[in-house]
Amino acid sequence: MKAEINEQALLKGLANNDTRSIEIIYKNNFNMIQSYIINNNGSYDDAMDIFQEAMIALYEKAQSESFVLTCKINTYVYSICRRLWLKRLQQLGKYSNQIDSLEDTVSVEEDLETHLKRNAEFTIMDRALNSLGEPCKSLLEGFYIKDLDMQTLAKDFGYTNADNAKNQKYKCLMRLKKLFFTQYNIGD
Repeated sequence: MKAEINEQALLKGLANNDTRSIEIIYKNNFNMIQSYIINNNGSYDDAMDIFQEAMIALYEKAQSESFVLTCKINTYVYSICRRLWLKRLQQLGKYSNQIDSLEDTVSVEEDLETHLKRNAEFTIMDRALNSLGEPCKSLLEGFYIKDLDMQTLAKDFGYTNADNAKNQKYKCLMRLKKLFFTQYNIGD
């Protein structure tokens, strides 16, 4: 009940151009939208554009006396951004399905829940990777992110051959996995 009242207060604040309400809505939603758009062939600038369009739409709705929000603000903003982004991808020729038929096939709440869970897992993985230490962190980043081969990694990290680098990478990966699942299980 308290969260529902808080959401209504945020909407009223948005309608009245209250800077604090706008900042809270932005803070609670932009990272999720940014992740969604970047993970779906977009950029940070695309995320900013789409999010601004969604905020304008929400602002206009909030100013209407007849508007009743029947879901959480983050679900509403996410659904607007998702629809806008799919429309933009379609205009750019990167998405071929008809957008009008999406409402029948995709539940926004389920998609949002999955996205939020994935973001939480990425945050835990980032923490685990940062607590891994060197040279493991750099070795794993070199292999998985920079897509370097074992020969190059062996040379860069001073291993005698590619097999030794591969063994070290495996040990580092097991340490990272242990750190991740320790933190993941604490969060549950």
